[in-house]
Amino acid sequence: MASPVVLSPRPNPPGAKVDPVAARSKALAILASSNKATRSPAVAPAASTPKDGDLDLAEQMNDDVRRQFVSGKRLGEGTYAIVYAGHYRHNPDALVAIKKIKFNAEFKDGIAMDAIREIKFLSELTHPNIIKLHAVFSTKDQNLSLVLEHLPLGDLEGLWKNRKLTYSGADIKAWANMLCQAIWFCHENYVLHRDIKGNNLLIAADGTVKLADFGLARSFADPGRPMTSNVITRFYRPPELLYGCYHYGGAVDMWSVGCVIAELAIRNFFLASETDIGQLATICDHFGTPTEENWPSVSTLRYYVAPSQQPGIQKGSTAAKMGKPASWWRGTFPLLGEDGVDLIRGMLAMDPKKRLTAKQALEHRYWTALPRPTKKEKLPKDAGGEAKAAEDLKRKGGETPANGRADKVARKLDFASMG
Repeated sequence: MASPVVLSPRPNPPGAKVDPVAARSKALAILASSNKATRSPAVAPAASTPKDGDLDLAEQMNDDVRRQFVSGKRLGEGTYAIVYAGHYRHNPDALVAIKKIKFNAEFKDGIAMDAIREIKFLSELTHPNIIKLHAVFSTKDQNLSLVLEHLPLGDLEGLWKNRKLTYSGADIKAWANMLCQAIWFCHENYVLHRDIKGNNLLIAADGTVKLADFGLARSFADPGRPMTSNVITRFYRPPELLYGCYHYGGAVDMWSVGCVIAELAIRNFFLASETDIGQLATICDHFGTPTEENWPSVSTLRYYVAPSQQPGIQKGSTAAKMGKPASWWRGTFPLLGEDGVDLIRGMLAMDPKKRLTAKQALEHRYWTALPRPTKKEKLPKDAGGEAKAAEDLKRKGGETPANGRADKVARKLDFASMG
């Protein structure tokens, strides 16, 4: 069945997998990004002729890349990274954000795995709805700097939190479609994002939504290979991970996408709790208690407890809950309409095997039903500005006030240099 919407550019052709040892090597990362940076259309190619006889080839190429950019004022600082304003040296109008990863002696080569993942996947994924990685270079103090696309208009969470801002169902449809396009492209390239949430969806100057923060991303695992269940910020974590599932695929991202679209519609967190057990309770309140009848094989998950076996339940009784009725969904999400409610309920199916894939989501009738999605140039854009974008970029993967890993100290930011 052909998709009723124009899909994103074709996925990158599959190639040889990156050697994980090589991925950890700072020198190889710099070499790869150096070649990429010199091809940027925003600036003439930098000279690669050695300037210092005592530098090896990797150091010479790293210096060539570093000299292409001018770092401006500090925008924000976290425990993981410092974010600076910047621009191409030969084109001051070509703005960038420079994310300086702090050196940490606890990690091999001083680089956290989050940074390695971010470099690896952003260098592989080129798409209009994914943040662009311009280059990577190291500094004399052994810190690694990621030169990222300049996204000055905040994020989607900032949009719905701004009570002075009004938006329509057509606006939500446009934002949701850009998110679905990004996830479709990731999954077509066998990449799981594993941390989709409103403040990882940054907004470009023209209104385009860009998926950022690939610090928890990974390639699809081989069949039977166990993966960690301790991923995805709690508010957006699907029930199978809360139950300790070791084997999963793109369905975990689709649950998060459904939560983000729901939040845009109600202008509040949709499924929120302070603990993992509380999160499961919140999910069951909305969707009902999972059982072998409605979710085959759920009882095999590590942390699953059948309703009849839960503590405090009298013999012969049950703790099973029923999900919210259709009337509740229609009344809670009027901005989405009948088709939009059907879409998010398909993304939020408890059984991951019944959940919509990214491709199926893009084929849903919601996109072609009225109202049509707003053109990106006309979308509301007051979502916190550079302050919010810098706040998002400085975090390590998974960090957010929602799950208690956010930076504890608020820092004053200076945005005078961004223009």
